[in-house]
Parts: sequence; C-alpha cells; structure tokens
Amino acid sequence: QTTHSFFLPRVTTFLHASFEDLPSAYNTLQSNNNNNNSPTTSSTSSPPPTTSYTLHASFEEIIHKYDAFILDQFGVLHNGANALDGAIELVQHLVSQNKKLIILSNTSAPAAKALQKLPKFGFPEHSFSDAVTSGEESSKYCKEVYGSTGGEMGEISKALMFTWDVNLPNNPRVTSLPEVYLQQCGSIEVSTTVEEADFVLFHGSEVWYRGPSHDSTSLSPFITAGTFDNAVHDILQQCVERELPAICANPDYIVQTPSGDGIAHMPGKLANYYEELGGTVTWFGKPGVEHFEACVAKLGLDKNRVAHVGDSLHHDIVGAVRAGIPNIFVTSGIHKKELGCEFGEMPGLEILEGLMEEEVGDVRPTHVISAFRL
Repeated sequence: QTTHSFFLPRVTTFLHASFEDLPSAYNTLQSNNNNNNSPTTSSTSSPPPTTSYTLHASFEEIIHKYDAFILDQFGVLHNGANALDGAIELVQHLVSQNKKLIILSNTSAPAAKALQKLPKFGFPEHSFSDAVTSGEESSKYCKEVYGSTGGEMGEISKALMFTWDVNLPNNPRVTSLPEVYLQQCGSIEVSTTVEEADFVLFHGSEVWYRGPSHDSTSLSPFITAGTFDNAVHDILQQCVERELPAICANPDYIVQTPSGDGIAHMPGKLANYYEELGGTVTWFGKPGVEHFEACVAKLGLDKNRVAHVGDSLHHDIVGAVRAGIPNIFVTSGIHKKELGCEFGEMPGLEILEGLMEEEVGDVRPTHVISAFRL
C-alpha cells in the first residue's frame, strides 16, 4: 500500500499583523508557549524553530516581495464556471509589473488544455508562462509504465477508468475529453470489465468510462454526497481482489461548486478509499514536492523569489512548505465555510489559527489573504 508520507517539524507560531488585536493575539500565543510543560532550557540553548505569517488586506502588499507566482486554479483564479472577483485584474496587474506566472493545479487535464481554458474565464492569453498539472505528470508515468511498450508480451494495457461525465451539459469539471488524456498515456485502452483491466485510473469521480461505444456507469451520488454506495464499493472491492495497481491523476478530496455554497467529491477521495480497502495507489499532484519544484525549474528563479498562491491548507500550503517555497493562503476558497467568512472577508485570528491546527498541525503559511485580488 502506497501513501504520501512526510515529516513536518514542530514549530512555535507567532502571528504578525497590522490589526488592532495583534498584541493580545501575540501575548496569548506567547503565554501558551511559556506554559507548554516542555523542559526548561538554559539561556544559551537554541530557540525552538518558529514560523510566522502575515495577514494582508490586499495582494498589492505582497507583490514587491517576489518575482514570480505559482498559482492554483480553483478557489484562487476561478470557481470552475467564472473568474473570481478581482482575479482577472490582478493577473493583468502582475503581468504589467513583469511578474512571471505559472499554473500548478491538481486538475487531471493535460497542462496545455488547462492553459487553453483560462482565456474562456476572461484571463488574457499568454498571461501564464506554463503549467504543471497532476494530469500531465500522471500521464507521463502511465505512458512509461503501461503505454510505451504496449504492455507485457506486446499486449495493449487496459485501464479501468473513472472520469468525468462528458454528457453532462456545461460540466465545469470537464477540461478535456477522456480520449485526450488516454492519447497522452500512449498505447492503452479502457476496459469494459474489471476482469480485463490491468490497472485502475482515478481521473475523475462521476462515471466509470468504458469507451465511446459503451455506456458509462454512473458513480452517483458520490460526486455530491461523497458516499460509497454498493455499486462504487463493489467495483473497487473487485479491483482490490484482483490486486490491480491504481494511479490517481487528481488527488483532491473535495472542491467548491461554482455556486460557492456546496462541495463536490473528487478522485482523491475515491483513491483514498481504494487504499483503505487494501489497494495500492500511485499519487500525483499537490502536496507532492516534485510538482512545486517543477514549477520553480520552469520559472528559472531562486525559490525565495517565488511564492505559491493556493486555497487548500493540505495541498497548497503543506506542499509549498515541504518544498521550501514561500506561500500565500487564500481564505475565500475551499475552507471558506469552515472559516465562517464570505468571499473577500478575513476570518478572525482565533478561527484561522484553530483551522490550521486542526487541518495541518503546526504547518503555517508565509502570508494570508482573503482573496486573490488587489
């Protein structure tokens, strides 16, 4: 069984902000640190490792600190249907300031398709220098392992493919057709039964795709309810019993729906359940360090001159911290409901700190902002 594992050092957190309640917040944390029952240390001992984050009313306050920004898509730039308020103007402003912009996304779509979709939201063409997507990276792996040699003994490998419902009108989760992804994987086909599959592919979470000439099997109500009913459970259980390895091309568990008041359950949640049943999964996307490092390499800059902007504490902030890249947490994204704030509102320090502790322990961002806008 393969899962992400990583070591996160324990840190003491101090909040720095230009808000009136800063002294009380700082003193409360300092008091907690002085009464944490840890052994007394001498004055010559090294202080415990610390991290701090700054709160900002506008992205303008951060721009001068960095030469480039690695941008998440959903919850930062758009909601799957429309650009978020102020995002287009900020991108235009950053480009005018000669800042380099690159997309880092857990979309299962190829990088080129992800870039092609952004102008449809109103973002000017050529604003983004490149993109790194979990779909692109997973397709490379799929081609290397299953596609380029045509499988063992020259046979074509077949994937049991979970993907998006392309027949759903204006489906915001469809960036490209399943065949586009499969073409990037090389010589592979989709299986129509569990018995003929060579591996499982978690590309989407709405249907079991059996090819254009076969009807797809709906995974409903998983996408809306996140529950594993008998149909979904039985399919995955049969795959586990056959010891089929799996690839997860989109590790997200949930995303906000375009309306902003609901969530959709994603391929990462299916893949995690597959592991719980005893299956083996190879994961791609954030918080994998290699994806952040790929962005920095494409930008050709020092890590400390680049900042990652994201709305997921687990995927964006943890990944950037592990990669040693400054990062900016957007509170109006996937955690908006938990933080109890509307779009563009900064949550209270106590609520913000409580969510961070609950979600990612002692990991903290470099900066916090309510929305990606000026």
